[in-house]
Parts: sequence; structure tokens; C-alpha cells
Amino acid sequence: MSAPLTSAPVLDTPRLTLRGPEACDIEPMIAFLMDQTRAAGFGPSANRGEAWRWFALNVGHWHIHGYGYFTIEDKESGTPAGITGIWYPEGWPEPELGWVVFDGFEGRGIAHEAALRARQWAYEVLGFTTLTSNIVPGNTRSIALAERLGAWFEREYDNIHMGRDLLYRHPGPDADGSVEAYA
Repeated sequence: MSAPLTSAPVLDTPRLTLRGPEACDIEPMIAFLMDQTRAAGFGPSANRGEAWRWFALNVGHWHIHGYGYFTIEDKESGTPAGITGIWYPEGWPEPELGWVVFDGFEGRGIAHEAALRARQWAYEVLGFTTLTSNIVPGNTRSIALAERLGAWFEREYDNIHMGRDLLYRHPGPDADGSVEAYA
């Protein structure tokens, strides 16, 4: 483990630790972003330099907004399993709850568990009253996860980086069952 690059809190779930980005996360993130197929719904990078800049952008996002993408760390292995968090760069319609699971971590409920915890933190600590998830059309796995999280399709919009996107609205913190707590 390397030193934190942000003042992000550390959040726990039964199987996962959500923490701020660290230098040791650069290579797993670059590997994900350069995989054109796996990163298609997120925004793949054409080269290492572009992927590295995305990582640095997330670090800066934390410093500007006080939130960003957490690294999802698998407690059992100590390995980065993906990212989740709140994303709101210039040009986004509103704050988004996003998630990505790295190769080898799919199908284990990690994205669901991590996104629930990030959403809980955004509502309880940051005071958000709503969040969206912006999903590329055809990304059926992310659509299914958004719906499992209680989100519903609200509208299409033009994402400045991805083109046409589907905006899913999450239930607010006062909705029945919208925020599951992890103790």
C-alpha cells in the first residue's frame, strides 16, 4: 500500500474497503482504461499517457470537490477490484454515482456492494439529496446494476465525452430502502 493522494475517507463494507486513490492504483487503472472492450462504457484511453492523465484527473477531482472515485479494495486479497464514487467534472449534468469493476472481479456483487456504500456516504456525509448514473446505451450490465440499486431511467442526454448517454435517477436518502447501511 502506498500513501493516499487525497483526503478521501476510508469506507468499509463486509468484503470491501473504499479508499482514496494511491500511487499503487495507477497500473490497475491504466490497464482497465487501455482495454478498449472493457472500458467502452466508461471511456477507454488510446494510450498510457491519456490513461495516466485520467488517474490524475480523479486525484484533482477529490481536491476540487471533496469527493471523487474511491478505489475498491478487496479485503481478502488486498487487491484493487475497481472504482466507485461520485463524479461531477465540468460538463456533467449533475453529480453521478459511478462504478467500474476490474477484470477478474465481475459477477461477485462487488460493484453493487461498493456503489451502495458510496451512495450512503454521499447522502449521509456529503448531504446529497439525489444522484444519477450516466450509462452508455447498450451497457446492459450497468443498466441492470442501476436498476438493482433502485435507479430508474429518466432521460437521454449528450455527454460531452461519450456522446449519447442514458441518465438514471437514484432514489433519495429518504426513499424507503434507498440507503442500505453497512455497520
